[in-house]
Amino acid sequence: MTASKHIVKLIPFCLLFAVAAALFSTAPVGAQQQYPVKPLRLIVPFPPGGNTSLIGRMLSQKLAEPLGQQIVVDNRGGAGSTIGAALAAKAPPDGYTLFLASQANAISASLYSNLSFDLVRDFAPVTMLAISKHVLVVHPSLPVRSLKELIAFARARPGSLMFSSSGSGSSSHLAPELFASMAGIKMLHVPYKGGGPAIIAALTGEVSLMFSSLAPAIPHIKEGKLRALGIGSTQRSPLLPDVPTVSEAGLPGYDVSTWYGLVAPAGVPKEIIARLHAETVRVLERPDVKQWLHASAYEPRTSTPEEYAAFTRREVEKWAKVIKAAGVRVD
Repeated sequence: MTASKHIVKLIPFCLLFAVAAALFSTAPVGAQQQYPVKPLRLIVPFPPGGNTSLIGRMLSQKLAEPLGQQIVVDNRGGAGSTIGAALAAKAPPDGYTLFLASQANAISASLYSNLSFDLVRDFAPVTMLAISKHVLVVHPSLPVRSLKELIAFARARPGSLMFSSSGSGSSSHLAPELFASMAGIKMLHVPYKGGGPAIIAALTGEVSLMFSSLAPAIPHIKEGKLRALGIGSTQRSPLLPDVPTVSEAGLPGYDVSTWYGLVAPAGVPKEIIARLHAETVRVLERPDVKQWLHASAYEPRTSTPEEYAAFTRREVEKWAKVIKAAGVRVD
């Protein structure tokens, strides 16, 4: 048999081998395109019923539809969000464990000295989700009607003004600490066990002021039981359009909002992060989701994974400085 005949007989086998190789080489891509093939877990680092948990449950329900899989909310509260974060950081980087991050995680990065994880290094950002603005409120008995008057009043009476918070190291504690630092004033912190008791203290005049999230404060502001002096974010709130921001009212550069974001353990394939990002952004653009967020005093705030990573680094650095200046530690 001639060499040419051997070549002719080998051609079908060569073609078969080439086809098989092509199929095997595309298998991983196909597997990633099929993601997810089983239910996902969303770790929420707070007990059920709080703001973070409510956003987590809303997201899990809405995101399950386009992904075609159930998303189970796993509430792991405790230690200022660090218990749930540690669990998420150690989960397999396969895209089936997600974590609902928040401002509390950026604060905890400096508040706790012996964390087993790093918020920047050990998580893959997907997108920011929403923000909840703070409002500076004072008891009506306090003889001030503007931010500048409050600062002047506090400077004339160092340490006499008391502010309430939901607990040491919380955002409602550190927001006024940052305010005091920037304004050059001294105030006394009075921690309470939760946001409810903290706002009651402001309502009864047990303390002079507090930085409250919008939702619980708005009814009392409209009834005249609390006086709003400034919104903590860089933009006014559509829920209180006549209340200026703290920045425009006399303290330029002040910017504190409670934020929420979606992350996964570091190492999750980029294709999966891209899928999660695209579907989550689409969910947050839905009219029913926007309506839910607005009714709950949240504002949708999406980003690219890269933008969210940069934002997280800035937040960790900002709160590290505030915590150091205020001398706050919880462990």
